[in-house]
Amino acid sequence: MPAVVVVHGGAWAIPDERAKQCVDGVKAAACQGLSVLRGGGSALDAVEAAVRALEDNPVFNAGHGATLNIDGEVELDAIIVDGKTLSCGAVSSVKNIANPVTLARAVMDKTSHVMLTGEGANLFAESIGVSSVPTDSLVTEYEKREWEKHKHYVTGVMENFNSKWAHDTVGAVAVDCAGNVACATSTGGIRNKMVGRVGDSPVIGCGGYADNFSGAVSCTGHGESILKVTLARLVLLHIEQGKSVAKASQLSLQHMGDRVQGAGGVVVVSPSGQWAATFTTERMAWAAAEHDVLWFGINPNERLKEKLPQ
Repeated sequence: MPAVVVVHGGAWAIPDERAKQCVDGVKAAACQGLSVLRGGGSALDAVEAAVRALEDNPVFNAGHGATLNIDGEVELDAIIVDGKTLSCGAVSSVKNIANPVTLARAVMDKTSHVMLTGEGANLFAESIGVSSVPTDSLVTEYEKREWEKHKHYVTGVMENFNSKWAHDTVGAVAVDCAGNVACATSTGGIRNKMVGRVGDSPVIGCGGYADNFSGAVSCTGHGESILKVTLARLVLLHIEQGKSVAKASQLSLQHMGDRVQGAGGVVVVSPSGQWAATFTTERMAWAAAEHDVLWFGINPNERLKEKLPQ
């Protein structure tokens, strides 16, 4: 079976001055995920590694580089799903955690629950030895400036989403040599969101889903819109009905636009190794690593490639 990793760095109107950093970041994350697969790791290991790389990169809105809520705090959401068993773990509204995707995996691996939120998630992190980090270490100077500019949530939402600025949730999907698929998604949410607001990212079937019978999906875009149409599960429904991964992605995003006027993007992989990176926002940074080729792009219909070292 072909091993493939596909990542996204968020679907939004990425400004020119950040475009190269975003593309470089997703390329590095895809290579990180493929390295795990080449070393015999599972699809689940690969998506966690890829998303951790994106969380550690302050260019993106996840972990380091996260946006601030209306009170100037960081609240993080993440999910990880194993397509082989449908096991999943998620965290929402967690604070001071550098890699929420790894905490989400710990929820899956170490508890009988699927999602932990807020203080409970942070207490769980403490109980298993996941150290907290100061908020300041997660917040960039860029974000502080942007937060000051958009002090009111309503203004922020109007500017972000009516102009298709969905900001940069991150995510990854993978299929390993055994044909198992997995997904992971992580985000800092919307700038100036209400305290306790949770978007699509940690919600099963919305921000991500994986099932060996159909494929794996990670979503990005306007969280409220994605929640309303259960976007990740909708993509897989189309695949189950015989559509290609590319067509399923297009139909699902079109439906979200038509039905709730939401824009966004998805990365998808099938158990056979077909993959797609599709978006309806102005831009989405994405990369796909397979065999000895790294595919990547940021603009509509852009599909660049370079050779990977063996």
